[in-house]
Amino acid sequence: MSTMPEPLIIVNTSPLLYLHQVNCLELLQQLYSTITVPPAVPQELEVGKRQGVDVPIVNAIEWIQIRPVASAALIPAIVDLGQGEAEVIALGLENPDSLLVFDDQLARRIANLNELKYTGTLGVLVKAKQLGYLPLIAPIIIRLRTQGMWLTDKIIDDVRQISRRVMAASIPWQKLNKGNVNG
Repeated sequence: MSTMPEPLIIVNTSPLLYLHQVNCLELLQQLYSTITVPPAVPQELEVGKRQGVDVPIVNAIEWIQIRPVASAALIPAIVDLGQGEAEVIALGLENPDSLLVFDDQLARRIANLNELKYTGTLGVLVKAKQLGYLPLIAPIIIRLRTQGMWLTDKIIDDVRQISRRVMAASIPWQKLNKGNVNG
């Protein structure tokens, strides 16, 4: 009798980087206990570190597991998709009930096509606020934009509205895991 792989929280480079830069990386541990990253993520972060970017050292964080993709054939060969996103999607395909955490729009379209669950940096912040780990998310969102995260005023307004609705109505979090305003 074969057992299904356990659901993972599979995180790409940009959410790790941005949450680290606004001193919110520990929210991932508070929300999910353990997260998984493919090997491309620490490699991409190392490139940033060599360029002088303040990056988390994932190898030194005990609640981050590095897990290689078992089947290279699952890694999408899509020109405009970064290696980190491609490996996150491949791990998601290998572990179907997992939650993928990335901000890339193309990666999200591919996740939708494959019926994979995902959220993003902003979705993590909304969930953290809903569960009481953050009193406010607006100041953090502004700091994310200052750090270089691409956020339009409309995205920021949408996230504020979602955050207010979630807090007011206690909308089950799963309903927010699909869509275009998760981060």
